[in-house]
Amino acid sequence: MANTRSAKKRVLVASTKHVRNRTVRSAVKTRIARTRRLVEQGEVQPDAELKAAVAALDRAAERGILHRNNAARRKSRLMRMVSKAAALAADPESAARAAAEAKARAKGTRKAAQKGGKSKSR
Repeated sequence: MANTRSAKKRVLVASTKHVRNRTVRSAVKTRIARTRRLVEQGEVQPDAELKAAVAALDRAAERGILHRNNAARRKSRLMRMVSKAAALAADPESAARAAAEAKARAKGTRKAAQKGGKSKSR
């Protein structure tokens, strides 16, 4: 436990910041989850939720709650997910191909296994 008055104050300040940072991180996660859910449900352009998620990430990075590279990575992945969903919605043929590839990936099928069962051994 802290011995000096200043150390006791730092403990109080740290706990206050911890609570505030936790709520901001939770809000960011909620915004991202809402956007992802909309994309997975087939929403082509979840503009309002996407803007809210990006704004929340920017705000958290600006305040130092998230590292700026962490926020940038999350924004990039979110934008890529939205743009990919929009592209697949525009071209049904590529959507079917992507679904087949995802199904093969889920099974654990590899290109090497499809080419005759040869695997790279080093």
